[in-house]
Amino acid sequence: MKYVLILSLLTLFACTKNKPKIDAITISLQQEIATLDPANCYDTVCWVPVSHVYETLYEFEYLKRPYSLRPLLAESMPSVSRDRLTYTFKIKKGIKYHDSELIPKGREVKAIDIVNQIKRLGFLGTRSQGWFLFDGKVKGFNEWREAAGTDLNKFFSLDVPGVRAIDDHTLEVELLRPYPQFLWAMTLNFTSPVPEEAIRAANNDFSLKAVGTGPYKIVSYNPNQEVTLKKHSGYITSVYPSEGDRYAHEHGLMKDAGAKIPFVENIKLMVIKESQTDWLNFMSKKTDMINLVKDHYDLALNSNGKLKPEVVKKNVQLQASPTLIYWWINFNMKDPLFGKNLNLRKAIAHGVNTEKFIEIFTRSVAQKANSIYPPGIPGYSPSSELPYKYDLELAKKYLADAGYPGGKGFPKGVIYDVRGTDTRKRQMGEFVQQELRNLGIEITFRLNTFPVFLEKSRKGEFQFWQGGWVLDYPDSENVLQLLTTSNIGGSNSSLYSNPEYDKLFDELRLLEDGAQKFSIMNKMEKIVNADLPWVMQYYSRNYILYHDHVENFRYSDIIYNNLKYLKIKKK
Repeated sequence: MKYVLILSLLTLFACTKNKPKIDAITISLQQEIATLDPANCYDTVCWVPVSHVYETLYEFEYLKRPYSLRPLLAESMPSVSRDRLTYTFKIKKGIKYHDSELIPKGREVKAIDIVNQIKRLGFLGTRSQGWFLFDGKVKGFNEWREAAGTDLNKFFSLDVPGVRAIDDHTLEVELLRPYPQFLWAMTLNFTSPVPEEAIRAANNDFSLKAVGTGPYKIVSYNPNQEVTLKKHSGYITSVYPSEGDRYAHEHGLMKDAGAKIPFVENIKLMVIKESQTDWLNFMSKKTDMINLVKDHYDLALNSNGKLKPEVVKKNVQLQASPTLIYWWINFNMKDPLFGKNLNLRKAIAHGVNTEKFIEIFTRSVAQKANSIYPPGIPGYSPSSELPYKYDLELAKKYLADAGYPGGKGFPKGVIYDVRGTDTRKRQMGEFVQQELRNLGIEITFRLNTFPVFLEKSRKGEFQFWQGGWVLDYPDSENVLQLLTTSNIGGSNSSLYSNPEYDKLFDELRLLEDGAQKFSIMNKMEKIVNADLPWVMQYYSRNYILYHDHVENFRYSDIIYNNLKYLKIKKK
């Protein structure tokens, strides 16, 4: 019995010792996941799961800056006609969708699937904000949109003349005019292929179900708590990049060049709204990465912005990076109070202390905005200046000119909406409330869950709020489209409309980067600053911490399918 017991204990010890560590990367998300539908996913939270489940024709090079493209579902870069109006794409053969009850097993990607997804962006029944990518740009698409309406039968029976599947692996798109940003658009999840069978089976609703080809498939989905992704065993679309810039070579990011991806078996996405909980989870290694917010700075950083010794002892790595994310105070230009009173908007522009806001909520990490264009896009100038700055006395003068001297007669019940429900978002609302109280007016602020915030902004239900944007691609066109009349009901949540601005936008979107385009950018910025639908605040800088067992990490705020490149260091 003694020998049997010893043998049993040794066997148990061996099994325990040899039990493999769970091969997973765990990431925190700060808000609920609004949707899994690539046609309706339009925020940085849902982009994380969607970008790993779905794929597009092209993707950004992971290890190169400035940003450039490489084929993903496409075989190569497209052939383009001499007049720059017709693009022909060849699609890789043998790319299969994840198994799903919505489609036949082993279903391969076909060109018609991309046609269907582009149509979904224009289909009124989808209500996609991605419509801006093709609105007025593709032959016959606007006419098709009107004719199809919300009828799913017409969706399939009516063709878009400018979007054609020549055969199973050839897609042709015919534009109405040159569209220099077109290939950038084909990197966005909006254009991920979706099969007809799935659209019919799901009745065009993919908010809770996904049919993708990506490196990971969804195992479990609770949008308010957690999403689990598992490696797609049949993934063959792409490999680890074999091209990189100097930074990539100097930081050892090229050692896996050409290797099969993804490396990690499982991805866990945890919804953690409270910053303190997020920090504790990271420091106890329950999560592998954290994007520092204001509440973390005292915990993680010295006054010089370096990691504290006690954090370094945990083998934590830091990447500090400028971003293509920026923020402003947004006015609803159709609101009877704000939309018709420029002096009121000017009063708020001069009455909210942006530098104090940056100091409190970003610990002065963020860069105060000096333009409607963020750094990192061609045409941005560091010498630009905004026509407003914090000046309480001038703000009071504008308030009097607006008809509310000292705040007298200002309507009750004016609401400033906040994009979240956590403590930090509440404090942001309180800050704006107090700043305007100093000016002499009383407002209330309202907390919103992030999905509710997005839905209300799409419907134009806010009076004023903090607007924000992360560029889809590094081009001023992606900034300026946010204020075009044609995007009202889409990405133009300000409901701003100016015919002169729209005319200039129609000129700009046809131009390559250069002096003529930059001149128009300057004219359009002057119009925005004169009409003041936005009061610019700051450009984000991100401090990302990650544990040293995570390899191949390089931060980017426009590459969201980056988890497929990560590895867990073998010990």
